[in-house]
Amino acid sequence: MNPGELLERSLAYALGSVAALGHAGPGRATPCAAWDLRELLEHLDDSLDALHEGLTGGRIGLLPRTDRVRGFRTRACAVLGAWAAGPDGRVLVGERSLDVRVMGAVGAVEIAVHGWDVAQACGGPRPLPAALAAELLPVARCVVAGEDRGVRFGEPVAVASDASPEVRLPAWLGRRDVFVE
Repeated sequence: MNPGELLERSLAYALGSVAALGHAGPGRATPCAAWDLRELLEHLDDSLDALHEGLTGGRIGLLPRTDRVRGFRTRACAVLGAWAAGPDGRVLVGERSLDVRVMGAVGAVEIAVHGWDVAQACGGPRPLPAALAAELLPVARCVVAGEDRGVRFGEPVAVASDASPEVRLPAWLGRRDVFVE
């Protein structure tokens, strides 16, 4: 698994979801029960900002930024540019040290799944690419602990044993494969 490739593919997917927003109202419901579309986009934007901070400064601050949807494409390009510059070593997340490759892989999960959330909120059938979901699923299984359930993630959603990775990944993170308003 190459975290840079995962980030690039996740960002491409999320950018496609954001591009499809059209006239979707900011108050639209999302698969993230506590967030409407505006709050989800704010979180997605904060995630990109944090990735960029980690890649360019070696430390992720904990303060949110403003300017959401308009800056998403710019920040996505900045994240890819920072990754292309060849980051290595460790990143401080708060006071914890994290390998930059782990940060990249976790960031790829965050960006791809929230891209899926945006697509679901806008009502469009836009499944995660199967190969991307297959690579992200083991990362998600490693980083989402039991104590994250009910706080940052819902309980896993049961799916068929032969469900495809693009169904299993959102389900593992507490999302249903089809969002219905």
